[in-house]
Amino acid sequence: MKEIALVTGANKGIGFEIARELAKRGMHVIMGARNLERGNKAMGDLKQEGLDVELLEIDVSKSDSIKKAVIELEKKYDRLDVLVNNAGILHREEGLGSSTVLGVPAPILRETFETNFFGLVHLTQRLVPMLKKSENGRIVNVSSILGSLNLAIEREAEGPSGTPFAYNASKAAVNAFTIHLAGALRQYGIRVNSAHPGWVKTDMGTDAAALSIEEGAKTIVDLVLNDKESNSRFIHLGEELPW
Repeated sequence: MKEIALVTGANKGIGFEIARELAKRGMHVIMGARNLERGNKAMGDLKQEGLDVELLEIDVSKSDSIKKAVIELEKKYDRLDVLVNNAGILHREEGLGSSTVLGVPAPILRETFETNFFGLVHLTQRLVPMLKKSENGRIVNVSSILGSLNLAIEREAEGPSGTPFAYNASKAAVNAFTIHLAGALRQYGIRVNSAHPGWVKTDMGTDAAALSIEEGAKTIVDLVLNDKESNSRFIHLGEELPW
């Protein structure tokens, strides 16, 4: 019986590559996307490769969309084996390389947290009952090294770091959620980890990034498929990062 995986933000970039790699390894992958046109194209591309994928319309920043998507999943499936919380944004008014802590407007903070944190938490909470029915449930929250508070202390000690505050803070919140959720779900055998994909050549990372999309997906795919021991850890390419 095939394992069932949901990957949010799967219509492009790292999410698309995660969906491809999991499907190539025999999973049935549900590709979460808020844009149906882009989502259908992404699904079609993977189906042309002979992969077992389907599209799920979901905007994690909107509670009604999450509710509708979860109801649809519950009607079709009796369980969920893997949840990859990949959907995320870096607001264009922040941008990498700019320090925004003194001036980031409240609407940008709210918009960033709605997608990167509140939506992630809400979706995960709604899907826990389905994950509990899996014999090997696992959740991977796609975070960032910019959310590491320990490393932030080191950076700021050397002077202003020039990093986007709303994005960083949202990823630090994701890491906190990972730790608490892992503790709550340990008794059910569900493993929960955060992953730092690296600086990746995507719309967010830009072409200046060091890693390819394939390299960026590797940490997440490995946590899902190969790492049977990790729980409540923050990982990049097999190495543990400080929270």
